[in-house]
Amino acid sequence: MAKTKQGASLDRKKLMADPIMMTTIVLLITFLTLFILYPLAMLLVDSFLNEGKISLDVFRRIFQMPSFTKAITNTLKVGFVVGILSTLVGLLFAYVEVYVRMGKFSGGLFKVVSMLPVVSPPFVLSLSMIMLFGKAGIITRYLLKIYDNSVYGYWGIVIVQTLTFFPVCYMMLKGLLKNIDPSLEEAARDMGAGRMKVFTSVTLPLILPGLGNAFLVTFIESIADFANPMLIGGSYDTLATTIYLQITGAYDKSGAAAMAVVLLCITLLMFAVQKYYLEAKTAATLTGKASRARMLIEDRSVRIPLTILCAAAALFVIMMYVCVPIGACFPTWGRKFFPLTGKWFLKIFESYHGFQAFRDSFVLSLIAAPITALLSMIISYLVVKRNFRGKGFIEAVSMLAMAVPGTVLGVGYIRGFSGGIFHTGFLQGLYGTGAILIIVFIVRSLPTGTRSGISALRQIDKSIEESAYDMGADSFRVFMTVTLPLIKDSFLSGLVTAFVRSITAISAIILLVTPQFLLITVQINEFAEKGSYSLACAFATLLILITYGAVLLMNLFMKYFGTSRKIKED
Repeated sequence: MAKTKQGASLDRKKLMADPIMMTTIVLLITFLTLFILYPLAMLLVDSFLNEGKISLDVFRRIFQMPSFTKAITNTLKVGFVVGILSTLVGLLFAYVEVYVRMGKFSGGLFKVVSMLPVVSPPFVLSLSMIMLFGKAGIITRYLLKIYDNSVYGYWGIVIVQTLTFFPVCYMMLKGLLKNIDPSLEEAARDMGAGRMKVFTSVTLPLILPGLGNAFLVTFIESIADFANPMLIGGSYDTLATTIYLQITGAYDKSGAAAMAVVLLCITLLMFAVQKYYLEAKTAATLTGKASRARMLIEDRSVRIPLTILCAAAALFVIMMYVCVPIGACFPTWGRKFFPLTGKWFLKIFESYHGFQAFRDSFVLSLIAAPITALLSMIISYLVVKRNFRGKGFIEAVSMLAMAVPGTVLGVGYIRGFSGGIFHTGFLQGLYGTGAILIIVFIVRSLPTGTRSGISALRQIDKSIEESAYDMGADSFRVFMTVTLPLIKDSFLSGLVTAFVRSITAISAIILLVTPQFLLITVQINEFAEKGSYSLACAFATLLILITYGAVLLMNLFMKYFGTSRKIKED
């Protein structure tokens, strides 16, 4: 214990003697405080202060609004149902992949399904749902001759969000199921238990914390989602859409701030349970790796039905995504579907400021991505490799953005920067510029890159960097020449993830975008709200191609130049 304290004290002394590292820490704490904590603090101040006095009047007023209380009920109802359905569907897919012998075709389908939500804008499935099952839908109106249906509302949101979020649960649960030691299940089988009994008495109890974790992650994503409820919700308002309408329709900034605080409290509570209880419990339940390979289920009575069910669901999801480029080629949406045409792709550049939208989105995302990736790696480095008093603050605040819904962050930036810091006019020049959009992109993508960097850095032996310090290198040189090259796969992954998340973002920036900037996602949202689905699909198709191309380039680069290249060659 004494040695540990002595070592920590020595690390702190080294840190204090390193001006570059100290400057980095101070700048980082300033950035995190200014652009994450401060906007959220301003929401609280605006919600509780009334004419200079602490008061609950704003909260009383919004809770007396029937629309707000209904929005809370709607949000929680959608969140719980989407969380349960996404977890169940994700578990089915994960179980089939890990436990059932599948063909290459089914395995390929699963990989495509897990990747599609990553490279597509958040509202693509809402567009597809409207095109296929809306009042003028291809399936409902032109194939089934149904004219009185409505895909808008509660079930529309639930279906779209479930299809959007279940791949996240599938990827989480797949890793958990792979880590279960097969000998535990085989021992139960040897004692005469059937497959269902083994699943309910052995497998399910082991992954129960993981199921809770997947549920809460999906629940948070669902209640924070803005784009899908906005497009397909109709008159079924959720908290995210109500906050947006409170600012853009009622011009009630203090009311919107109070509503944002309510939504933030719900997401923070769920995030705290998921992060500090269920994640730790999952890690404690499943420790180590499986001792040997699992015997896959080859029984045709089990294998064929499960494979067909999952393949059919995967094909349906893929079909929904394929509908977007097809919808962009319809001559006149709702009246004439054939012959297909490419006129809408030309029109978005000729008449609808397509070049400006793609240029603005691409440039802003391209600026934000490397800054986010570098900041993520610096934070990860400080958290894993350095010992100082502000370390816990940096880690907690950088991860906080993961629990903050985009709409809440947008309202926070309006309240925090429209009049300058604490309404003094300082930094007011940021508001309405591209700089504030870049900062929002950075803040929103920071947690993902930081988690990836922390995982990578924990695998690097401290002695590698210590030897560089012993040879006289300062902290900046060690980080740039030793640490960063060793984690360049994580850096590249964080770079592309930040770019994709930035160029497909909408909830956090829709309240901050000014006419000076045209962003693709905002254009898609506007055209979809007007019923111009072919134009919306044309924008969305090009956006998917850009994001998919970015991911493809990253994979190729990592394959030929990544840190794992030599291992593969050996």
